[in-house]
Formats: sequence, structure tokens, C-alpha cells
Amino acid sequence: MTLTAGPDPATSAPPEAPPERKRWRPGSVEVLAALLVLVVLLRGPIARSLATPALQTWLTVFVSVLTQAIPFLVFGVVLSAVIAVFVPPSFFAKALPRHPALAVPTASVAGVVLPGCECASVPVAGALVRRGVTPAAAFAFLLASPAVNPVVLVSTAVAFPGQPRMVLARAVASLVTACVMGWLWQAFGKGSWLRMPSRAHLDGMAKWPAFWASVRHDVLHAGGFLVVGAACAAVIAVVVPKSWLEHVASNPALAIVVLGLLAVLLSICSEADAFVAASLTQFSLTARLAFLVVGPMIDLKLFAMQAGIFGRRFAMRFAPATFVVAILVSAALGPVLL
Repeated sequence: MTLTAGPDPATSAPPEAPPERKRWRPGSVEVLAALLVLVVLLRGPIARSLATPALQTWLTVFVSVLTQAIPFLVFGVVLSAVIAVFVPPSFFAKALPRHPALAVPTASVAGVVLPGCECASVPVAGALVRRGVTPAAAFAFLLASPAVNPVVLVSTAVAFPGQPRMVLARAVASLVTACVMGWLWQAFGKGSWLRMPSRAHLDGMAKWPAFWASVRHDVLHAGGFLVVGAACAAVIAVVVPKSWLEHVASNPALAIVVLGLLAVLLSICSEADAFVAASLTQFSLTARLAFLVVGPMIDLKLFAMQAGIFGRRFAMRFAPATFVVAILVSAALGPVLL
């Protein structure tokens, strides 16, 4: 009787597991198609509702904010992608002074000539820290770049025609806030609060694919927040009673804090937030200045990005401190510059 040797368990390959079935998730095309079907089915009620004065006012404010803001948003996103992809991070480390106290204002002023929206400033700041830039200077650049770059300042001038002081006040207050936060981190920040970034933004991609990927991501991401911000501004203009707005606006300190909190909640891209601020005509210029200073530095999406790149312990300390400093600086400089 002949015995046949069986397969060697040490050399035989294990049986392949059946392929895992992927769960179907609706994409943007399916969502858009569903919305179009709903619009067609509900065209009668929609047409009747458009005849109401309140909705017509809402649409007027909503469309006007979007129409003015979208060109600046797209232009700013393109410039931000150019900076993020084609300017090497080592350039900043070489250009900044070695002394942290001097590197902070230098990094803040660098935001004037290096456009970038807040969506790109957080990963860029992470790359700077990883390349050896002192964290205080990187955080100052993170705060200043989205608030004082040329695209933002030009959009502010367009949103506030005939009021060049608003452009100056926004630039000065944002730079002061960025410098103060950088110096505060240098004096009181602890390394244990900071989780060092582990990888760069768009690592492993060729330059042009990375450029277009950055543009697509930022346009869709920031554009979504712009739509939400424009819709909220229109809702405020229509739904919120004027007496309530007048009551809040009549209290200077309360108005500054309320608009600062509104900037955090709306999370509008800095290239477009001036048009929303210009629509809040019930509030003083100082309160609207607080809206413009706070928004590019700390909002809901920025808090999430800071926590993701630098760690939650950092974000839980840095974000509230930034809000308080921005409010105090706006309240102090607004009456002087405006």
C-alpha cells in the first residue's frame, strides 16, 4: 500500500479570503441627480414660495454675496495651491531670522506677500515646523497668512467701497494678533502640548497633479462653507428680528463678541468673508472688524484641522487663546483705526 504525502502546511498558501463587498455610497453625481428630481417634482410649491417677499429678499442677499465672493475665492485658492506646491518649505526656514522673537513678526509679515487661504495655512504651518522653523513663527504665519494676503485685502476693499480704513484696520489688527499669539507661544507654550506633524501636505505627488488636487479640494471645501455662510447671512437679514439685532448692535462690547462667535460658527473662507461682514449693516465697523479678524484665525473647520495636524492638546489651548486675543485686539484698535 502506497502512502501519498499530503501538502506541506509550511509551504502551502492559505486559501484566499473572498473579496470583501464594498458598500455603495452615493457620490456627488447621484446627490445632484436626486436634488434635480426633487426640484422637478416640487416645482409647483417652489414657484409659489418664490413669490413671497421674504424668500425674494433671502435670494437677493444670498445671490449677491455669492456673486461678489466667488471670483476672489477661486483666485485665492489658485494662488494658495501655487504657494503650497511650488514654493519649497525650506525657503521659509532660510528666510526667517533665527531668533524666535524676530522670526515671529517676520513670519507674520510674510503672509502679506504669500497668499493662502486658511485651509492651506494649517498644513503649510505643519510643514514649516517639520522643516525646523520655530513653532512660534510657524503659528504666527498660520494666523496671519489667511488674513493679510493681497487677495483678502483686495476683496475687503471691494466689499467696503469708500472705506479704506477697514482694509488698514483688518491688516493691522490681524498682524498684531498673529504676533501676540506667536510671542505667547514662545513664552508659555510647552512641547508636550504639540504633536509634531508626521507628513507633509500632498506628499508623494508630482507638482502639477498636486496643484490641481489642491485646487479641487480647496474650491469644493471652501466653496461649501461660503455657500453656508451666504445662506446664514441671508437668514439673518430675513428671519432675525431687527429689534434683536438693534439691541445687540447697540451694546458695543456684546456686538463684538457676538460677531466674533458668528465668525467661528459660519467658518467662511477668508477670501469671501468680507462680503458677509459688509451685509451686516446693523453692526458697527468695530464689531465687523472683529468678525474679519477672528474668522481667518479660528473657526470650526480650522479647529478640526489644527487638532488633526498638531494634536488636540494643542488645539484646545491655542484656539480659545486666539479667539480672546483677536477680540481684544479688534476692540482696542477698531475705535482708533476706524
